[in-house]
Amino acid sequence: MDITFEKVDYTYQANSPFEHKALDSMSFHLPSGSFTAIVGHTGSGKSTLIQHLNGLIRPTNGKVRIGDYVLEPKKKPKHAKALREKVGIVFQYPEHQLFEETVEKDIAFGPRNFGVPEQEIQKRVAESARAVGLGEDLLKRSPFELSGGQMRRVAIAGILAVRPRVLVLDEPTAGLDPRGQKEIMDMFYRIHKEQQLTTLLVTHSMEDALAYADHVLVLDKGKKYMEGTPVEVFSQREALQQVQLDVPEMFQFLLKASDQFGKPLAYQGQDVERLAEQLAALAGDRDE
Repeated sequence: MDITFEKVDYTYQANSPFEHKALDSMSFHLPSGSFTAIVGHTGSGKSTLIQHLNGLIRPTNGKVRIGDYVLEPKKKPKHAKALREKVGIVFQYPEHQLFEETVEKDIAFGPRNFGVPEQEIQKRVAESARAVGLGEDLLKRSPFELSGGQMRRVAIAGILAVRPRVLVLDEPTAGLDPRGQKEIMDMFYRIHKEQQLTTLLVTHSMEDALAYADHVLVLDKGKKYMEGTPVEVFSQREALQQVQLDVPEMFQFLLKASDQFGKPLAYQGQDVERLAEQLAALAGDRDE
């Protein structure tokens, strides 16, 4: 499902002393199947933006399109329940939303709430558990007996079991150690590719934005500050620093290496081993 914002404003507590404009003339288009990282400092409008995607809030002005669904000011969205079935949001610490007595029942809750037939629910539970790396032996256990990482996977499986076409990830690695962060992000990227989802990642990690996204949207004070491919965005270090952001460590290293060797080193998705080969070649050229 593609996503389009057309000059969207959103104001909290309008016409009151506490009025706050969280989104200001926000416009962008994300094609179906894209993986977009949304970055920006606290208060830039990231959370407000993603709440529009399943109709939790509607724009004060402008228009939001998610596939064939349209959200407009002062109009109750048609087929709101159907929209929420298509857009799955993984909030920070999703494991805090677990409540059923078994893992199986927790994963089944979403599809059952949307009226999916029981036989189909059992199929989705098994498929979603496999997708997030949960073994069948865990399905009959209480989710509260599991590790924190396993609990998070249960919550994610429950979202996937609804079969969304848009997956929104709001700081999904919060609270995990570096190994757990990479495992979860690798899992999301695999699911994104296998299920051909439109994925949006809200993150403070510039490294994750570089590693997984094919598009980056930078917000500042409720406005779109910059957008483009990761290379296009992270090549503009000074512009990012103006909004208290920095480039990924890989880009910082390449900039320093370029200065050291007097030759530009471009990021082309290379891993550390390939980068080491490039540096060795440059060192060899300089010695000659």
